[in-house]
Amino acid sequence: MPLSRHAARAARVVGTSAVAAALCVTAAQTALACSIGDFSASPACDARGKGVIRVTDKDPSGTPATVTLYVQLSMPGGQREVDKATIDHSTAQGVGVDLHPLDWYAGETFVVHVKAGDQVDEDIEPPVVVPDDFTCKPAGGGPSASPSPSAPSAHPSATPSTQPSPAHSSSSAPTPAASGAPSPAGGGTHLAETGAGNSTPLVAGAAAALVLAGGGIALGLRRKAARSSR
Repeated sequence: MPLSRHAARAARVVGTSAVAAALCVTAAQTALACSIGDFSASPACDARGKGVIRVTDKDPSGTPATVTLYVQLSMPGGQREVDKATIDHSTAQGVGVDLHPLDWYAGETFVVHVKAGDQVDEDIEPPVVVPDDFTCKPAGGGPSASPSPSAPSAHPSATPSTQPSPAHSSSSAPTPAASGAPSPAGGGTHLAETGAGNSTPLVAGAAAALVLAGGGIALGLRRKAARSSR
């Protein structure tokens, strides 16, 4: 009897340990099991500056998963597949993959479906909506286009700098005209003012008249002197 009691106790301890081990294995498997909660999706920018939907898989079991991107259409329940990718080896830290939409604008809605073995076959909730203020910079540095605002500031400065040049050319233009004007006008103007060509006969006539008048006076005086002497 005592021996059987010890055997029974030993059997109970072994059985309890086996059940506990089984429960631990089951709990570990449940903890490592893949679920939709291991997946997340959000809008992001890739290395080329393009908008993408980035899916992150934090499944610690490493179950391969296929993620498919759908764009939500305007019609009720309407969806169109636009991209698909596979995550082969996920980790608890997370493995990401980018899905590329055909277009990208604020308010556009995307649905990501996950298929992982026989454990997951459903959509990530909630759907991904592109925010209004979400923008991606082009590859190579978007700020390189910033010099365009400086062009207007340089343009106005060039305008006043070019204005003095016409003023200077206009002020210098009359100079040759003024210097050249006296040369043709010098001869004709002075001759017209003095009247040298037109008044010469008048002066000669006046001189002849004065000579004649002088001769007449001298002759008259001589005659008068002759008469008085008689």
